Amino acid sequence: MLCLMVADLCFVFVSAAASGAFDREDAPNLVWPQIAASGTSLARDLTIERPGEHKNRVLSATDHLQAVEAASRSRASGKSDASVLREEPESRNVDDEDAPVVEGDGNAGLGQGGVIREVVGSEGSAGRFGEPGDGNDAVVRNGKDVGIKLPHSFDAEHKDGSDDGGENIISGMHSTGSLNSSSSQTRDATTSRDNQTRVSNSSSARHTTNRRTGQSTTSPDATVHIIKDQLTRAKTYLGFFASRGNHGFARELRARMRDIQRALGDATSDRQLPQNVHSKIRAMEQTLVKVKKIHDSCSGAVNRLHTVLHSTEQQLESNKRQANYLAQVAAKSLPKGLYCLTLRLTNEYYFTNSKNKDFPYVEKLEDPKLYHYALFSDNVLAAAVVVNSTLVHAKKPEDHVFHIVTDRLNYAAMKMWFLANPLGKAAIQVQNIEEFTWLNSSYSPVLKQLESQFMIDYYFKSGHARPDENPKFRNPKYLSILNHLRFYLPEIFPKLNKVLFLDDDTVVQRDLTALWLVDLKGKVNGAVETCRETFHRFDKYLNFSNPLIAKNFDPHACGWAYGMNIFDLSEWRKQNITEVYHTWQKLNENRLLWKLGTLPAGLVTFWNRTFPLDRSWHQLGLGYNPNVNERDIRRAAVIHYNGNLKPWLEIGLPKYRKYWSTHVDFNQVFLRGCNVNP
Repeated sequence: MLCLMVADLCFVFVSAAASGAFDREDAPNLVWPQIAASGTSLARDLTIERPGEHKNRVLSATDHLQAVEAASRSRASGKSDASVLREEPESRNVDDEDAPVVEGDGNAGLGQGGVIREVVGSEGSAGRFGEPGDGNDAVVRNGKDVGIKLPHSFDAEHKDGSDDGGENIISGMHSTGSLNSSSSQTRDATTSRDNQTRVSNSSSARHTTNRRTGQSTTSPDATVHIIKDQLTRAKTYLGFFASRGNHGFARELRARMRDIQRALGDATSDRQLPQNVHSKIRAMEQTLVKVKKIHDSCSGAVNRLHTVLHSTEQQLESNKRQANYLAQVAAKSLPKGLYCLTLRLTNEYYFTNSKNKDFPYVEKLEDPKLYHYALFSDNVLAAAVVVNSTLVHAKKPEDHVFHIVTDRLNYAAMKMWFLANPLGKAAIQVQNIEEFTWLNSSYSPVLKQLESQFMIDYYFKSGHARPDENPKFRNPKYLSILNHLRFYLPEIFPKLNKVLFLDDDTVVQRDLTALWLVDLKGKVNGAVETCRETFHRFDKYLNFSNPLIAKNFDPHACGWAYGMNIFDLSEWRKQNITEVYHTWQKLNENRLLWKLGTLPAGLVTFWNRTFPLDRSWHQLGLGYNPNVNERDIRRAAVIHYNGNLKPWLEIGLPKYRKYWSTHVDFNQVFLRGCNVNP
């Protein structure tokens, strides 16, 4: 049973690797779906045969072929199948273990004392030939009558006139017929155990092909199934030879395979096969027998499979790491179209008259009664989508004010875009982060850390990275101070009381003015919690093996989402939140409390200072999860493409891109000039 189970395992692996190691260039094109049906065949081929373990063996594929040929000849000559059995002149040697033997006393005939026994393996005979207790099963194993299945189904009258027909079994083949019950014919057809008469000659192989495939000899394509079974086993052995260097046997096996494949051709039934097909089947069977003899035991096969499996697992792990790295590279890359857009806008800005470089409605920029948005981005098109989608769904667009902060490289392009695409009565402000002179390394700990030699080496010298470290933590975007501006909102907007912070990978789907009316109950940050997902709890972001973290925070506390946050700047100033952030950032100088990123820093900074908003305000996951519920997307006020699969990248999920591209006018002159398409 162990060998059979191992062989079945072999077939699972072989099926999975069919297009790889086993599909050699010099091998013929074989039908691999037959492998599943021939699993039991290979299982028995790989079974270790020990002397004395079994007294009897089942008929081989060649035995069955001989029986088919003999039956065909008998029909042509008008003889019965019982006569064919009686006229077999050749017998095998006593040492041949694979032939069925007739057991009983030497004087007893079939149907009296003789019993044909078969080795049926771990499945048992009942499950193979019929259900237990089946009335058609005529096999009696205690010296009683034995029904023998003939290769063809026909009715024969007994000379004594008795009706003693039964269902006969030879090598797992089924048909209905009756034996002549005459005592003389029975004795002629039966030999003693000492003689051990064989049904086929001594060169036949040790496989029971028809019982493996479950085909009946009355089937018009029985021989076709034999050929396919042989081809399947041969191709499987070729896979083993490839790893062992048995080139001589491999060449012989391939030659036999080519011969039998040519004979098979496109035949689907036995009548379409050539006349010499039986000799080719016998030659193939003899080669398979030789292959089986030189093949190692089950333990050897298991060891080889373990080796191949281990090698495959290592290759798979390597491919996963490579795919992860490439995904990170793709995520932080800038598409050619967006790069072109930035260059063209920058060029246009510097050629524009200085009188036309100012935005209207500057008086609204510091009016605390209006609805103010904070957006920090270096992506022109992404920022445009956020602004456009917000104004499209705003009930009173003239009451909305957008504050965009970008870096020095993208400042001209960002400003030129909104100058070329005015927002109506809504106010907009574009600022360069370089203008914030107060934001320097002497004031901000994170700036001091980002400018340190340790950080520079970590990001730009690959030798400092551990092989098992996630490459996302080495993304240079964490070097950008734009990601940390969210912790300096009171300093950026000193005259405002509330600000709605939006990431540049979000899309607004309904009016957001109700957020300014939410009572945060003394909290500083209003955000949607992410408790439904276990990986969004504190222990997934913070290092709780550090006593400083373990002492101050709950590992099972619910995280919340950055990307759509309403901040009460008045409470922020009262509770001195910026200093809290600085304190924790200094403690994490060596990245022992958390990895780089703004969300862990936000979790510790706004611990016990966050008010949970209703989930319908903010829907996450469109940048990594292909299974976000469509209903949740439609009812969300803001959808967020957090993750690597941004909608403006080719790797973005196509099913979600439509929500983003709806707010892009691809007929805009700059987009057409840079070939930016939906």
